[in-house]
Amino acid sequence: MLVDIIMPKMGESITEGTIIEWRKNVGDAVGKDEIFLEIGTDKVDSEIPSPAAGILVEILAKPNDVIDVGKVIGRINTDGSAKPNAVPADIPESDKENVQEVKEAPKTDIKKEPVVPKKQLDKSKGSFFTPVVMKIANENNISMNELESIKGSGKSGRVTKKDILSHLKSPGGRSKEFNEVKMSDTVVEMEYMRKRIADHMRASLDTAAHVYVMTEVDMTDIVNYVNKNENIFYEKESFKLTYTPFIVNAVVKAINQFPLMNSSIEGNEIIHKKNINIGLAVSLEDGLMVPVIENCEEINFLGLCRRVHDLSVRARSKDLRPDELQGSTFSISNFGVFNVSMGTPIINQPNVGILGVGAIKKQPVVIESDLGDTIGIRSQMILSLGFDHRLIDGAGGSKFIDKTRFEIENMELMDLF
Repeated sequence: MLVDIIMPKMGESITEGTIIEWRKNVGDAVGKDEIFLEIGTDKVDSEIPSPAAGILVEILAKPNDVIDVGKVIGRINTDGSAKPNAVPADIPESDKENVQEVKEAPKTDIKKEPVVPKKQLDKSKGSFFTPVVMKIANENNISMNELESIKGSGKSGRVTKKDILSHLKSPGGRSKEFNEVKMSDTVVEMEYMRKRIADHMRASLDTAAHVYVMTEVDMTDIVNYVNKNENIFYEKESFKLTYTPFIVNAVVKAINQFPLMNSSIEGNEIIHKKNINIGLAVSLEDGLMVPVIENCEEINFLGLCRRVHDLSVRARSKDLRPDELQGSTFSISNFGVFNVSMGTPIINQPNVGILGVGAIKKQPVVIESDLGDTIGIRSQMILSLGFDHRLIDGAGGSKFIDKTRFEIENMELMDLF
């Protein structure tokens, strides 16, 4: 029996997904619930388990294809008599040919070298050439006979990109620039997540009129509080007390006084958001995610600590649901964790504001008092606010960041947890 593999629905508002990698080839055996496919949305990448055990007999969508939710992207034969890399009896002749080709060709890492079209397979010699090798060959007018004469260093003698580029630079080859890039340069395709980040950032710059204001914040009281209570907090919660919940707490209070910062623009309309949903930028090894803490106005300080920790951990382990990466009404980017003093982050659309958090550093500061001015060592931090000037004027942005500063410096630190 043939079982359809369907593009899954990854969230309430997700209508399509992108094929990132098939981890099985046509003709391979797959177990029920075995991870055999990776797909991505504009928010998160997800590993997909097989809906049934059997033989993968048909792949209908290749890497980078964007497919609507609910569409068939492949098929599995669950007939118990089917054998790995054998042609099932109940599939069309066209599919049998595809299975046979994969059986004869060397297996490849699909993520780096996707299953290639039939024209890239010379059946008479069993030669296999990846799409990038074929592209270089076509753009340099290398015939199939010449391509087959190149000694390959890949698995089973397969010709790699390095092999064909070396051939072009050799005395017998034809050294020339490929896509106007010098042969000594390395050209790699963007990973899926980086493409989505690039598109999102470029769209934000093309949409919002970015303006920035900065202010310096005295974090001394909060730093001392964390140092004093971090062990007690860890014993109680089993994770470290960080500065992020204090900043989120202050931002929520500032938004309550300046609710326009919690809005968005759609055409000529201003959408005033009922709830305060804070997006927290989390740096990953291969990109960036912005998980969202919903309804922050209803969460106490300890609840914020738990939510910040939970989302950060699951973001780095790529265990977030797509719904947890959307719906933010204001965002915070903490580049201070990388010892950066100040930055100007790009607004996370469709928000109209984003707060940049710098590193906390000890500085000599003039301290004013009724007894006169003195100089003391204080823990200082620079906040930067990026806002959309289409909706927020300079005065509004300045008042908002100053209110945030005030809430941080004057936070009630007794019995927070």
